[in-house]
Amino acid sequence: MLVRYVGRVLTHQTIMSQLWGATGDVQQLRVYIRQIRQKIEIDPERPRHIITETGVGYRLVQL
Repeated sequence: MLVRYVGRVLTHQTIMSQLWGATGDVQQLRVYIRQIRQKIEIDPERPRHIITETGVGYRLVQL
């Protein structure tokens, strides 16, 4: 889903509504993002592809 919005910030709510419908748990979303980072990032502790926009959501930087 993030791939369609490369370079744009997606709010937690937008991501959750696209994945799970109108409701979702932000903490669970964070867990999933961390798992994705473990798979795609060279150094998941210093992500270069899925950037956290604190208090807002996430931004996907072109791979």
